[in-house]
Amino acid sequence: MPFRLFTILTLTAFAMSAATVQKSDFGKTADGTSVALYTLTNAKGMEAKIITWGGTVVSLKTPDRKGAMSDIVLGYDNLAGYAKGGAFFGALVGRYANRLAKGQFPIDGKTYTVPKNNGENALHGGIRGFDKRVWTAKELPGGALELTYVSKDGEEGYPGTLTATVTYTLTDDNRLRIHYAAVTDKPTVVNLTNHSYFNLKGDGDILGHLVTLNADRYTPVDAGLIPTGELRPVEGTPFDFRKARTPGERIGQADEQLKLGKGYDHNWVLNRVGAAAGTLSLAAKVEENGVSGRVMEIYTDQPGVQFYTGNFLDGTEKGKGGKVYNLHAGFCFETQHFPDSPNHPAFPSTLLKPGEKYDTTTEFRFSAK
Repeated sequence: MPFRLFTILTLTAFAMSAATVQKSDFGKTADGTSVALYTLTNAKGMEAKIITWGGTVVSLKTPDRKGAMSDIVLGYDNLAGYAKGGAFFGALVGRYANRLAKGQFPIDGKTYTVPKNNGENALHGGIRGFDKRVWTAKELPGGALELTYVSKDGEEGYPGTLTATVTYTLTDDNRLRIHYAAVTDKPTVVNLTNHSYFNLKGDGDILGHLVTLNADRYTPVDAGLIPTGELRPVEGTPFDFRKARTPGERIGQADEQLKLGKGYDHNWVLNRVGAAAGTLSLAAKVEENGVSGRVMEIYTDQPGVQFYTGNFLDGTEKGKGGKVYNLHAGFCFETQHFPDSPNHPAFPSTLLKPGEKYDTTTEFRFSAK
């Protein structure tokens, strides 16, 4: 099927934002390029901090049930941590988020090869993907931050010069909206997402969070975590989150797919039947019923979401304030097209051609109960 060209609703259809934006310095890269930090704060005190290195969300403070603000995303205190880190904390990933089998894909009969940085496969755009680039920032009216990166033809093996624009908007009803857009001058593949690790408690593991996923099917994987091509029903499996369940309830079961992923690290096929192109629908909901009472809902127009439970965090990553990030310290909900789609003609296409526009939106909506 052809790549979906989304028609995004105008901002007037969303809750208007009155967030303020403040700019400060976040250091310099090894080659001397300055990296800026932008702080978005809404009328209720919710705060998002984003740096131009990788368009990375370095902090996200949301209120708990008592109104107390805490940072709910994993990350580092300084640029050096993000520059050396391999966990993609908070970053924009691309040109192709998730995995590409054997680091290759076809376009119009020609096979393109990209760096293998995940065993025999390519992951999140390559050795130096969008997460390791300095984006150009522009403040927009209404408290939004627009980031732009121009990926040259042949960068990391991808064809075409791709101009990507990502806009972060913080609204006064505690929504962090991420709008992704891109155009190209040659046929290429595009799959962009944000790779924030969340912990609604702010600390400890995430296995007790209640998770709901609006998906009847998921894409099982092989030993390299590449989809087999099957769209498997979640019914009767540990992947059934259609009713709220904690990841910890079944993550240790003797299930082949859980063993392959060392936990949950799979793409769910979102239920979007009846949803018009370009409209947002509920993908997932997470509730922390302990001290914080925080609730996060993810709305998107994408066909899939990768749910990842921090299975490769092993205590070697030291984050903010020297905090050690142990196994399952955070979870990711990466809204996107399916992994390895260019090598699966039956999957929704990620092909972008000249004259077309990649145009997609995801919202993270926060509340407390």
